[in-house]
Amino acid sequence: MLATRICVKQNVTVSLDRQTVRKAKILAAKRDTSISGLIAAHIDSLVEADEAYERAKGQALALLDRGFHLGGDHRIDRSELHER
Repeated sequence: MLATRICVKQNVTVSLDRQTVRKAKILAAKRDTSISGLIAAHIDSLVEADEAYERAKGQALALLDRGFHLGGDHRIDRSELHER
């Protein structure tokens, strides 16, 4: 059974200088969206990238914790190496 994800949106206020707003309106029109849509898409992208990074970091750390087998069959413990 698939879980349905309910997306509740929340407004956020952002202050931009007038020139940036003017340029953002032009960019948004070129992309057939709004300034709000541009900002939301960019923030979504940043959040997804950060989540992907954290997942990859966790996987890499888990792999390092397991260690790597670099070949060979004979294992010598430290005390055997330092016997006199």
